Amino acid sequence: MSTTSPRHEQDARRRLLLKRFAMASAIYAMTFLLILVAAAIGHYQAPIHMIPIGGALIIASQLGFLLLFRSGRNLKAKDPCRTEVQVLVGLAWLTYFLVDLSLEAQATLLVFYVLIPLFGILQLRPWAFVRCCGYAFLCFSLLVLWETSRGEPVPPGPVILQLLTLAGALLWLCLFRRHIQATYQRMRQKRNDLLAHQNTLRGMMRQLEDLAATDELTGMYNRRYFMRLAETELANLTPDRQLGLALIDLDHFKRINDLHGHAAGDRVLQTFAAVAKACLREGDVLARYGGEEFVLLLLNVDIDQIAVCCERLREAFAVASPVGMRLSDLSLSIGMTLLQDGDTLQLALERADQALYRAKRNGRNRCEASWESAGV
Repeated sequence: MSTTSPRHEQDARRRLLLKRFAMASAIYAMTFLLILVAAAIGHYQAPIHMIPIGGALIIASQLGFLLLFRSGRNLKAKDPCRTEVQVLVGLAWLTYFLVDLSLEAQATLLVFYVLIPLFGILQLRPWAFVRCCGYAFLCFSLLVLWETSRGEPVPPGPVILQLLTLAGALLWLCLFRRHIQATYQRMRQKRNDLLAHQNTLRGMMRQLEDLAATDELTGMYNRRYFMRLAETELANLTPDRQLGLALIDLDHFKRINDLHGHAAGDRVLQTFAAVAKACLREGDVLARYGGEEFVLLLLNVDIDQIAVCCERLREAFAVASPVGMRLSDLSLSIGMTLLQDGDTLQLALERADQALYRAKRNGRNRCEASWESAGV
């Protein structure tokens, strides 16, 4: 199960698109730099001012793509990168600049007709990639025809060799693309399988953590987990907040086991767990402390609030009926205290235990408190 939000995934996709856009822009920059070098060494045959004009047009087209990617409108398309369009535009701009170069310079920069389609080797579908390669060959063929139509002598041998070389390279690129795509798909499948295994392991780890933290009979937290959680809450306690702590003991529980059996005692414990769940607030922590004894941690309470909560729990348990049993006079005793900044959990538990002892000594079925270290 993925934990990544749709918003986060969309932002990640947009960042990836912008990285690919930067790669395409780098190819434009490298080609433009080589055109400038060709012009500097005398292989550019058009007026020199055509170079900055062409550069400005390329920048304008790239800004158009950039605005599209930044807007996010492309994310709903099957190909958010607009890869085929970018490849076709790139080939068109390459041909535009090569028209004004000498035959020697054209032959030197022939490699870009192979380099530009490489941009879509993973993103494009098979026939879309073949179309781009065919378009690259068409652009160079038209370039040759244009040179021939201008009446300049074009040696047929080198031109035929260039056409055959480009055709062979593009054909090999199409075949190589199938191999690359198959390898890429296998890697993606393995990655997805690995992610599925990782999610399964995370789920199993969560189950193990739940088992390690939960009392199997009542479904409550166990003592070990409660102590760790209470220590964490106490460590984060600020002077303006206080915690309520209560020890709860089910009255005459041993007598229930002796008279009705341990199965009946288990149902009484489960009944208490259900009653407590209905009485407590979300965020309050109740755990089985041992046997018929439970411990309760109340967040952000004062003396009145903890007293009302414990009294409500005592009254609700007194009228509860375990499933499949006829038991009367169910009752519990509670010892309460407060935890404040600078207090320790061990001392607070001792205070609550003393209060619970007084509740038992004074006749059970009651709530007693010990506020001494709470400054009350």
